[in-house]
This record gives sequence, structure tokens and C-alpha cells, in this order.
Amino acid sequence: MKSSFLIILFFVMGCSQGFCQTYNEILGRPTDSSITISILFNQQSNDVYWEYGTVSGTFNLSTNTYIAPIDTPLEVDFINLTPNTKYFYRTRYRTHGSSSAFSTGTVHSFYTQRAPGSTFTFTIEADEHLYDKKGNDNLYKVCLANQAMDNPDFMIDLGDIFGDDHHPFTITSYQLDSLHKNYRPLLGNICNSVPLYLCLGNHEGEKDYYLLQTPPNNMAVYATLWRKFYYPNPYPDNFYTGDTTHELYGIGQPENYYAWTWGNALFVVLDVYRDDCDTSAKPINWNWTLGYPQYEWLRNTLATSNAQYKFVFAHHTRGEGRGGISTAPYFEWGGYEANGVTWGFTTNRPGWAEPIHQLFVHYGVNIFFQGHDHLFAHEIMNGVTYQEVPMPSDSTYSLGIIANGAAYVSDTIRGSGHVRVTVSPNCVNVDFVKAYLPADTISGANHNRQVAFSYSIGNCSTSVLSKQNENIFVNFYPNPAKDYISVSLPSDIDNYLISLVNVLGQRVLQTHSKNIDITNIKNGIYFLNIKTSNHEINKKLIVDH
Repeated sequence: MKSSFLIILFFVMGCSQGFCQTYNEILGRPTDSSITISILFNQQSNDVYWEYGTVSGTFNLSTNTYIAPIDTPLEVDFINLTPNTKYFYRTRYRTHGSSSAFSTGTVHSFYTQRAPGSTFTFTIEADEHLYDKKGNDNLYKVCLANQAMDNPDFMIDLGDIFGDDHHPFTITSYQLDSLHKNYRPLLGNICNSVPLYLCLGNHEGEKDYYLLQTPPNNMAVYATLWRKFYYPNPYPDNFYTGDTTHELYGIGQPENYYAWTWGNALFVVLDVYRDDCDTSAKPINWNWTLGYPQYEWLRNTLATSNAQYKFVFAHHTRGEGRGGISTAPYFEWGGYEANGVTWGFTTNRPGWAEPIHQLFVHYGVNIFFQGHDHLFAHEIMNGVTYQEVPMPSDSTYSLGIIANGAAYVSDTIRGSGHVRVTVSPNCVNVDFVKAYLPADTISGANHNRQVAFSYSIGNCSTSVLSKQNENIFVNFYPNPAKDYISVSLPSDIDNYLISLVNVLGQRVLQTHSKNIDITNIKNGIYFLNIKTSNHEINKKLIVDH
């Protein structure tokens, strides 16, 4: 516990935005036999090379020596690696043109593609929003430190991290350069050992609508170029599939949607904004589309994969809006018109096989991960889990639940943090790992790295994971409730405390009774919080007298 606190304290109290570092490194595009490293020196140009090997402290392999200009990322591939192997590496560098000895960087590590049957962990974050101050830098550092302690094979970011499209027609290339560059030191704190995958959000500004405005002098072109400049995202090759389009204005392949297999799982990252069809900045209903090329690629990717587990990632269903399964039944995503009765897919998407959600059901997608709404919410529709990922940086811990909580129908939880996913041959376990600023843990009510909610898909055999399944046996009725609620708990639980919490996170009722009088509770949305000796369970409740 003490070492964990010291790690987090280092992240929080480090140099402003990390710029006191000599350099920062971001890993990306890991495959079965290679990985890309992007290094950025911020003080002077350097000669640099890397030593690496499969045993920590023994570096029997090395790259060539390269010149890394100041403030210009250098990308280098480690190649001819062995699949399913952990590698250790360190950076060797010195001032360009100097004859002095090479300095030695800290030892970091990474994995090549896991073999089928392996157990591994990955993490997901979304909606950092540091650029518009909705997000708190220090809390984000805590969340990054928490993810580092999970030892994930990689991290997937679901967007709204770099961009700021609040002034889409006046933002400059210089400003977008700064927005992308400023995250490098933060992400470099863990992405030197945790490869980064980027999924585009609406605020990245890389929308088709903006791409068409006075090209190449527009937000979308600038944002794409700077994203690719600073961050190595996948493109189609022998390992990844994805967008094969070559765009104008120096963009080339946009590196915006892609898929790969790791262990027993298929990973599919969508771009719900760049589709050559949108006629407005915020298209709605049938005016929004993945675009036929991406749709067909998605369908083919799901259909031809024999992976045991299938995960799909996007910033949000149908681009924007609010909610998970509340938006999924309609238009291109679900096929129905807004009335929920009239089938509109055949007319509006002639020649398309079936709506996106039906693709998920048809081809066995287990979880669709999305961001955009700034809270944790877990929903299930036709056997497909819709998982909303919380902000990692909301120091109020309530922005999402206040603004968007009503758009979700179950398992909705306030707070900041990340989602941790552990994939094993028998099951997938998903945890909401909360992040708190140190000052907010002093009272003892909040605990950093607390697992606020867990669920499993498959047959988790360990006692720790199987216990998490107990939350499915917790029930209460009626909902909506008028005068009272009755709570049903497993028979072996006799030590519990039940609280009713409003959307501001304020406790309005606390009891040890399973039959709860709510006649004096105001109408609205609440969360039933049940704490036992080993678990904390949250259920959404509507009070309507």
C-alpha cells in the first residue's frame, strides 16, 4: 500500500505536464514480431538507440543509432521479435555530435502478441478533457498511475483527449499542435511500457464535415496530421486490418479504424465520425453513418474471426447523443425509426446486410465499449454488453452522472477512474477502478483503486472473480418506486448497509433494513448502494410518487 501511494504521489507532484523530462516515449502498434516506439526530446537533438532483450538486465539486442531532432518525434520499429514474449528495453542517448558516453534510460518492458489461451489484462480510459478544464491534470495522473499498477498489455483511449472543437473554424494548426503535444509527457509516464491505442472522439474534430471545409486549411486536416505526428496508431498491414483509404493533403492512411487479435480476443476500434457522408457537424438519425466501406469492413472482420471473445470500441453509438442501449435500437445502429416500431433500415440502407447492433448479436460480440457520457454504466441488450467508460479526470466525481445519468437504465455509477479488463481462457472480468485525489481520501470514505463494480462473461473459476457475480442476485422492487422498496440479498449475506444516494453523490438515506420507506424522498433518480463485507453494489432507482 505504501509503495502504491508513493507511485501516485510521484505522478501528481511531478513537473508541470512532465516537461522537466529529457524525453518521453510512447509505444504503439504491437504485433507478434514488432513494436513501434516514438521518442520526443524536448531540450536538444540527440543520438539515440535502444538495447533490448527477454531478461531484465540482459540486453543482447540493439537497434541502429538514430538522430532524434528536438521537438520532433522519432519513430523506430523493434523487429524480428518472438511472439508471446515479454521484452525489456532501455534507451541510450547523448547530445547529437557529442563524443561523450551514452546516457542510460530507465528499463521498461512490453509484450508481443499473446498466444491463444493466454491470460492478460488491458485498460480503457475515455474523455480526459484536460484541454477545456473539465478534467483535472492531477487526478488524471492518479488514474494513469492506477493503470500502470494493473500491468496491462496495452491501453485503449476512447477519445476526447487531444481535440478542442469549440472554435472549429478559427482554431489554428499551431494550437492543435500544442493540444496533441501536451499529452505526450502525461501518457509517457505509462505508455513507455503500456502501448497506446487511440479511438477518435467527437472533440478531436476529425469529422468528415470539417475535412471538407476549405481544405487543407481546416481543423480536421490539422488534427489528423498532428495526431499522426505524435502518436503511432495502427494501419493495415500483415497484423492489423483497417482503413485502407489514402487521403490528400499529406494525411495518407488516416489510422482511424482498425482491428487485431490478441490471445483469445478480437479487438475492433471504430471511427464514428469520418465516413464521407456527413453533411453537418452533428448529423442525427439516418444522416449519421459509419459509411459503407467501414460497415463492410466491420461485418467482414466479425464474420471471419473465430476468436473466443469479441470486443468493439467507439467513442459513442451513432457518433453522439447520450446513452447506450437507449440509442442502440434506432436508425443505422438498430434499424428502427424513432418511434421504435417502424423498420427503416431496408429503405434507408439498401443493400446493407443488417444494422450494427444486429451484427454484434449475429457474430457474437461480447462487449461494446464507449465513452462520451463521462460516467460508468453497464447495460445489456440481446446478450451484448454496452459498457460506458467513465472519465479518468473528473475531480468533482459527478459531471457525467448529473448530465447524462438519466440516459442509462442500469448499473450507473458516479466517479472517475478507468475500466480494467482481464481476459483468460475461461472468462472475461471487467472492473471499474476508481481514482481519487489524495485529499479526497483523507476522511476514509473514498479509497483510491477501489473496485466500484465488477462483472464477468464466461466461467470465472477463481473465488475472487466468482464472488463478483453475486451482484446479479441482488434485486429490489418496485422500480420506479412510490412509497417503499424491498431489497433481496443472497441468504449468506447478513452484514450489509444500504444507502440511497442522489445524483450529486449525497447520501439521503441509510438503513440496515431490507424494507425501506421512501415516502419522504423527493422524486428523481437515485442509486441504491449496498455495502457488504466483501462487495459494493450499486443499482439505479427512480422515485416517482
